[in-house]
Amino acid sequence: MTHLNSIKNFGLALMLTLACVWAQAQDIKVVYHVNTGVETAAGVLGNVRNHLSADPSAKIVVVTHGLGIDFLLDGAKDSKGREFSGVVSDLSSKGVQFRVCNNTLVSRNVDPSKVSMDAKIVPSGVAEVARLQAKEGYVYLKP
Repeated sequence: MTHLNSIKNFGLALMLTLACVWAQAQDIKVVYHVNTGVETAAGVLGNVRNHLSADPSAKIVVVTHGLGIDFLLDGAKDSKGREFSGVVSDLSSKGVQFRVCNNTLVSRNVDPSKVSMDAKIVPSGVAEVARLQAKEGYVYLKP
């Protein structure tokens, strides 16, 4: 019986080791949830930039709704008068995805053509955050 237990324990240890190796080999996937206005957008984009500097292979999605969509609208500027479009385009070229809530566009009467070309419109920002977490294994960050 002892020999059989040793074999079972070895098999369990091997499976746990393989699971850990597999988990470490997976890319980190993060969803940044943004629902505040342009006054915090520069900080959020700085966080995303720093995140990519520390881990260039991270898969990052920025999901916006409410006032959080404002930095992704045409002509949006930070408190120093700098347009967000250049930073958004740069991050997008590095694989960062930006998603804008259609419910917010509708409730605020914002024409979808005003949304940055680097962003994708999704039906619901909060539903998108939940989907990414539950279905695709994204880690949630709220800067």
